[in-house]
Amino acid sequence: MRKHYPRLNDETYEFIKEEASYLLVKYKIKCIPVSGFEIASKLGVTVIPYSSLTERKLKAAIQTSEDGFLIEYDEKDYIFYNDISQSYERQNWTILHEIGHIILDHNGYSWVEESEANFFAKYIIAPPVLVYKIHANDAMDIYINFDISYEAAVYAYCYYKKWLRQHQLKNKYTEYEKALLDFYEENMINKIA
Repeated sequence: MRKHYPRLNDETYEFIKEEASYLLVKYKIKCIPVSGFEIASKLGVTVIPYSSLTERKLKAAIQTSEDGFLIEYDEKDYIFYNDISQSYERQNWTILHEIGHIILDHNGYSWVEESEANFFAKYIIAPPVLVYKIHANDAMDIYINFDISYEAAVYAYCYYKKWLRQHQLKNKYTEYEKALLDFYEENMINKIA
C-alpha cells in the first residue's frame, strides 16, 4: 500500500517533470517500458537485490524497508531492492523512486522528499506525453505498454486524463515534453529504418 503525502506546489511538480524528462533524453533511455535498472546503470548507481544479502543483512534491509532503500557510501550510491517478495513492477518503481532521491539531490527522508520521489517515479514510469503518443484509451493500455502494475496504471491513467484536459486547453507542449517527444519519435524512426 502506498503512503499518501500532502500535495506539493505546482512549481515543484513542474521541476520534477522537467528533471525526469531530461534524464530520459540525456541518458538515451529509448525503451518503453522505462527500466529503473537501465537508468541506475547509466547513472553509475549500484543496484543490490535483497536475495544477495546474508540472513542478518536481509533482516536489517527488511526492517529498513519492505520495498527498498538508498544508501550513499564513499560518494557512491547504492540502491537495495526487494526481489524476494515484490513483483518486478514494484521493484522497478522502487528503483525509480530511489533514483528520484538521487536526481532531486535529497539528503533525508522528510515527507516532502518522499512525496517528490514518489511523484518522480510516477511521472518517469509513464510520462503523460508518451501515454498520449500510444493513444491510451484506458488503464489497460498503460498497463500493457508501460509494464507497470494495474494499480499503478489506474493512477497513471487518471493523471493522464488530467494532463490531457490541460493539454487540450493550452494546445501546446512544454519544452521538456517537446524534448521527450522529439527524442522518442527520432528513435522510433530509427527502429523502423
